[in-house]
Amino acid sequence: MTYHRTTEEEKRLISGWKYDGEYAIYNLPPYEEQLHKHRGFANPMNSFYSFVENETLVGYVNLIGEENGVFFGIGVRPDLCGRGWGQRITRSAIALSHRLYPGKPLYLEVRTWNLRAVRCYEKAGFRIDGAPFTRTTPIGEGVFYRMVAP
Repeated sequence: MTYHRTTEEEKRLISGWKYDGEYAIYNLPPYEEQLHKHRGFANPMNSFYSFVENETLVGYVNLIGEENGVFFGIGVRPDLCGRGWGQRITRSAIALSHRLYPGKPLYLEVRTWNLRAVRCYEKAGFRIDGAPFTRTTPIGEGVFYRMVAP
C-alpha cells in the first residue's frame, strides 16, 4: 500500500462514496458544494492523503497539525469497510504523522456508537482518553470519544 497527496480527481471520487445504514452519516456532500463552501476537501486547513493498493484507491486520511497535536481523520472505501483496511491505513498514517509532525501526539474523535471504528483504532495503537463528550456537528449533536496515539 502506498500513499500520496489526494488529487482533485480523488476528492471528487471520495465525495461520491456512499455508506449504508447508520454509517450514512459519514456520506459527504458533493465536491462542488464543498468547493463553494470551502469545507471538507476544499478547506485549506485540511491535509489529505490517499492510500492506494494495486492502483486502487482504498481510503484516505486527513492530518491537521495543531499547536499541541495532530488531528486525524480517516475514510475507507465503503465496500472495503470491516476488512482490515482501516487498521492498515491508520498504522501507516501514524508513521506519516510522526515524520511530518515529530513529537506531536495524534488524536481523533469518534462517535461512541461506532464500535467498529473504535476497535480499529485501538488495534492500530490509539486509546480512549477521558470520558465521552457531546459535540454539535453539521448533522446534529453526537457523543464522541477522544482517542490518542503516541
